[in-house]
Amino acid sequence: MFSDQKATRVGDILTVVVSESASQSSSQKKNTSRESKVDASVSQFLFPASVSSFGTYKGATPGIKFGGSTDFSGGGQVSNSQTINARAAVLVTDVLPNGNLVIEGARRMTFSGETQHIVLHGVVRAADVSPENTVLSSNIANARVEFITDGDLTDSRKKGWLTKLYDKLSPF
Repeated sequence: MFSDQKATRVGDILTVVVSESASQSSSQKKNTSRESKVDASVSQFLFPASVSSFGTYKGATPGIKFGGSTDFSGGGQVSNSQTINARAAVLVTDVLPNGNLVIEGARRMTFSGETQHIVLHGVVRAADVSPENTVLSSNIANARVEFITDGDLTDSRKKGWLTKLYDKLSPF
C-alpha cells in the first residue's frame, strides 16, 4: 500500500519525460545516364566474295546493329524541425549488475503521407527514476534515437524496380 512503484525489473514500464529539440533538412537529386551502340556488318555470308549477288539484298551485305539507352532522374527534399515536449512510456529490457536499467521504446507518427518511426534506446540510473516512475530524457546515458522515414516523398528518391532490373540485365 505504501510501496514505491518505480521501475526496477525487466518488463517494468518507465515514463520518459522528453524535452528535446531537433531539426533535419535533406535534399537529394540523382541523375544517371548510359548509352551504348554496336554497329557491325558481315562482309562475307557463307559464300566467296566472287559470288557477288548471292547472300546480299539489293547489293548490301547483311548487317547487325544494336543500341541501348538508359536515363533516370529522381529526387526529393525533406525538411523537418521538431521540438518534442512529451511523455513516452518505455520498457525496461535489462537490469545491469550495478542496478542501471536498459530501456527501449518506439513511437510511430504519420503526417502528410510520410510515416516516421522513432526508436529510443538507452541506460538509466535507478537513482534518476523519480517516485512518480519518470525520468528526464537528459538523464538517459548512451541515448540513441533513430528516425526512420517511409512514404511517397522518400520513395521518389529511388529508382523503380523495373529500372533496377533493366540496369542489372542490360549488356550495354
